[in-house]
Amino acid sequence: MDLFNIIEKVRADKPLIHCITSPIAINDCANLVLIAGARPIMAEHPEEVSGITAMAGGLSVSLANITDARARSVLISGNAAFFKGVPKVIDLVGITCSKLRMDIADRFIKECRPEVIKGNVSEIRALLGLSHDSSGVDTGPMDKITAGDDPGVRKLLLAMRDFSEKTGSVLLATGEVDMAADGKTMWRIDNGSPAMSYVTGTGCMMSCLIAAMLYGGGPLEAVLFSSSVFGIAGELADDSQGLGSFHIHLLDEMSLMTRDKFEKYSRISEVI
Repeated sequence: MDLFNIIEKVRADKPLIHCITSPIAINDCANLVLIAGARPIMAEHPEEVSGITAMAGGLSVSLANITDARARSVLISGNAAFFKGVPKVIDLVGITCSKLRMDIADRFIKECRPEVIKGNVSEIRALLGLSHDSSGVDTGPMDKITAGDDPGVRKLLLAMRDFSEKTGSVLLATGEVDMAADGKTMWRIDNGSPAMSYVTGTGCMMSCLIAAMLYGGGPLEAVLFSSSVFGIAGELADDSQGLGSFHIHLLDEMSLMTRDKFEKYSRISEVI
């Protein structure tokens, strides 16, 4: 599976990527999309988003820091993307602690049929109707799955694969180990750095990166590449000077990413 050609196509074509995300992370998200070779637009007014989505090469919507206007725009854009064939990803931020966000997520999935559904382990468990332990936007302590917990990884992946088979969406659960499933296969991605969880907005950044990569490849390939390449950047970023410097180095490493680096450090494996 040649995953790096996905970003090469994006770099060559420079597609417009529409991102409706939290203002907390909007600047970093836009910068990451630019670094990936695409052109970000962060429009969220309900009266303009339909037309903007229709001309885009990918759509990312996030439920983070939801407002009345953003809630409307998420669904308007999602429906426009569905009818225009624009690939889309939804980030399930906060659905474990907010009925409003869960209701929007359920409606978006049913109406807009996203190619990718992303969340942390607690959010994915909540979406699947499984018990979950979370009181905010982070994975709950009881839900965390360590990289060495092979049975835990496989158990969640099986549930994700079943949901994916029913909806047609690729699911991505992020954590110490990222887990992805489509209706047929299950995968784990073991790239990343613990420091990434201490930089606000890295989850939103990955969602926007996925949206850009959806232009360059299929949903599963876009998810596997985005999770791995962003994790590699985290591994290579220098956190010795503190988290502020790490934040900048994370973007530096993404901008310096090459095929050789990706192929050297990528740790993606199929779970049977």
